[in-house]
Amino acid sequence: MMEYNLLGALLVGLMGAGHCFGMCGGLVGAFSSQIPAPQRHQNPLAHRLSYLLAYNLGRIGSYTLAGALAGGLTGGLAFLFDAQSLLLVMRFVAGTMMIVLGLYIAKIWAGVTALENLGRVLWKRLEPIGKRMLPLDTQLKSFSAGAVWGWLPCGLVYSTLTWSVASGSALQGALIMLCFGLGTLPALLSAGIAARTLANWLQNRTMRWLSGALLVAFGLQTLYIGVAQLG
Repeated sequence: MMEYNLLGALLVGLMGAGHCFGMCGGLVGAFSSQIPAPQRHQNPLAHRLSYLLAYNLGRIGSYTLAGALAGGLTGGLAFLFDAQSLLLVMRFVAGTMMIVLGLYIAKIWAGVTALENLGRVLWKRLEPIGKRMLPLDTQLKSFSAGAVWGWLPCGLVYSTLTWSVASGSALQGALIMLCFGLGTLPALLSAGIAARTLANWLQNRTMRWLSGALLVAFGLQTLYIGVAQLG
């Protein structure tokens, strides 16, 4: 089951390119405009990519940390209180969210975006910290800003995070969110270098339907396993 979660998380990140552009593309574009000019001996593209990679590594690091905390907390509670029923409930939640994400990727239903309202309270506290890091004139500041902006309210992140919760393991939870973050990397790197070709390919109708159907199948498989455990 874990390989399904990892593949599904990678797929959500990769195929969520349109949502990534809408949520973070503007931020990455704004940050990239602040990157200092390269020295005469530096390759301009390599110089820009070093800053964008630093930013995105910070962002993905935040996702991974959130996954570790979510999975570890659930696993700890299940161990302390022998609450295996909690993990079973979260398996049903995770399966449902896989189906919801599949419908979103296929552009059949966008209900997952409603989850973004849940993170706005936390974001109000973190946003000023991110702004104080501007301008992003060093790779370290870019990494730190990415780590803060990785907590930006995002329905795709929150939905995938339920899989980490259901894993009941800090390691597995971290791996799920790491795969999700790696999946988002191509889209946001292309946003930073003003290249939308990749995103346009990922938004191809056939690609969206195939990816959405695969996620729905993963979700149904997860629910089936949960029902079998009830017996």
